[in-house]
Amino acid sequence: MAGHNKWSKVKHIKARVDAKRGKVFSRLARDIAVAARDGGGDPDLNPRLRQAIDSAKSQSVPKDNIERAIKKGTGELGGEAIQELTYEGYAPGGAAIIAEVASDNTNRAAADIRSIFNKNNGNLGSSNSVAYLFDRKGEIRIPAESATEDEILEHALDAGAEDVFSDEDDHVVLTPHDQLAAVADGLREKNLQISSQQLVYIPQTTVRVDDKSDAAGIIRLINALEDYEDTVNVSSNFETSEEILETVAG
Repeated sequence: MAGHNKWSKVKHIKARVDAKRGKVFSRLARDIAVAARDGGGDPDLNPRLRQAIDSAKSQSVPKDNIERAIKKGTGELGGEAIQELTYEGYAPGGAAIIAEVASDNTNRAAADIRSIFNKNNGNLGSSNSVAYLFDRKGEIRIPAESATEDEILEHALDAGAEDVFSDEDDHVVLTPHDQLAAVADGLREKNLQISSQQLVYIPQTTVRVDDKSDAAGIIRLINALEDYEDTVNVSSNFETSEEILETVAG
């Protein structure tokens, strides 16, 4: 999964410089709402919701915000239901982009995402215009300090994972897309702390971009999409050198 390794570096550089508290709260609340919508509002019966709540608490999200997000997800607050949407397109330099969004206003989200692509010299495509270049997988992240790489590998494979790799922050466990919850539950049974679990798009092959201007344009588009309040995840098959990546992402 070399492509996934490289893409993780892009996302981790973004994460290190992304410390806007209000946006973090909004994204955590949305994660809670989506989890509650899919699996119900009882965290004892919904592991994904329990994890989302734990993540929110670790970031000091107020209790009222958490409870409101749960009620929004289960429909107790009324209004439009949250829907998950996928947008596909191309960035400068020909890299493919997939943006996953969860929104209670699909018309607004579609217009906003199109505007982000246009303003950053990207091209929004139609459904499956780039999705065929990716594989859908489950991704589970476990803090690097919580266990050794060998321990994670043993437990993950026993639980049904496909692949495991580690970086300086996390152990990353990849699963078949329909086995994410089962593998995550198996890891929890081993008392492993899961910091996130989600479905992701992993590129089958990567597009090498060695032009610094194009690489900077791709990073700007990715940042703009990730900064959008309803974004769940952004994936790309973009690859460049470590030197260019550090320069333009910084």
